Amino acid sequence: MTSTNRRTVLTALATAAVSGPLLGSLTATDAHATGDLDIYTSNTDLYRKLAGQEGVEFARRYRRHEYLDHSLPQRYPYNRTTVMALHGGGIETGTSELCLAIAGYHPATLAPLTDGHGVFDYWMFEGLRSSGNRDLHVTAKNCDDHVALSMAASSLNVLSLHGCTAAQAGTAPRAVVVGGLNTRFKTLLKAEFDAVGIAWRDGNEVPDLAGVNPANPVNRTMLAKGGQLELTTELRAAMFTVNTRAGRAGSTTPVFDRFAGACRAAIAELEKGADQVVL
Repeated sequence: MTSTNRRTVLTALATAAVSGPLLGSLTATDAHATGDLDIYTSNTDLYRKLAGQEGVEFARRYRRHEYLDHSLPQRYPYNRTTVMALHGGGIETGTSELCLAIAGYHPATLAPLTDGHGVFDYWMFEGLRSSGNRDLHVTAKNCDDHVALSMAASSLNVLSLHGCTAAQAGTAPRAVVVGGLNTRFKTLLKAEFDAVGIAWRDGNEVPDLAGVNPANPVNRTMLAKGGQLELTTELRAAMFTVNTRAGRAGSTTPVFDRFAGACRAAIAELEKGADQVVL
């Protein structure tokens, strides 16, 4: 999409009805599509060009819970949901901490949560630079990290977390764009956000943030569909009292808790029928 086309789209969005509870007026300015400023063509390209810099300029964190099936006659369930933050750390701030919390772990201590919803696999890529982390952004459709793709491919569902601006979303300052190809999951997420007073917009109304590309890891699941959330800068900032890489995990606010809780409730509802899926 060209710059002119994006301006046209955002201007139209500014006059369109926005779903969910609104918390302010719409803003429309020119915004880059998610991959327009990318320096690296893929994760592999980044890893090669920044060889030896993992743990210094960037990091990868993930957790895969053990699954065993040594039975011939008995069928065991597939892994259900994996939570991802493809642009964590200092790239799209706050998404790493949310990834851990939605997966069922305290973002500072990694202690399992006790809300009854269990724990999930998670994967994240994080920018560790003191500045210039935007340069580490690899747009989702170009993510080729072999661990990330294998985790998505072996899960029935993925919830992927991203950051955007209110101008890109065409929403009130504190809002989330609900995208991905899993329409049932999207419906559940919207309902849970309504219940806790978080403004949302459907990704179908925001093409750049819709999360519908089949190459996006969110849709590279066993069922070829998942859910993607694009959180505005203001919404993510409201989730922490100390909005720094070192401070975020230990300074979460009730907004953070409501958002993570809504996502976990939506996953729990979606998964009620997940074990009945036959592939």
